[in-house]
Amino acid sequence: MKEITPIELKKMMDAHEDFQLIDVREEHEAEAANIGGLLIPMGTVMDHLDEIPKDKKVVVHCRSGKRSATVIQALEQQHGYTNLYNLRGGILAYAEDVDPTLAKS
Repeated sequence: MKEITPIELKKMMDAHEDFQLIDVREEHEAEAANIGGLLIPMGTVMDHLDEIPKDKKVVVHCRSGKRSATVIQALEQQHGYTNLYNLRGGILAYAEDVDPTLAKS
């Protein structure tokens, strides 16, 4: 599985690269700490395949990187995605490495 670090993600954001950021946490988690991704909770991802492009880089994140890794594995195995990147360490690592003002709940 391809991964991206929080610092690499921040560089992509700052450079306005063409990619999609998807947050697979629950709504209450996204309300507590948000880095601007499209919220598609893990349990509903398969109902939103039309919102996940196959023709550009897609970074998927959750709190720690475990749920997003599970989602990526399922999308790759069941739907043939090859353009997905897991945010290593999730929002916790992003808060640690990039934005310490984010809530770590």
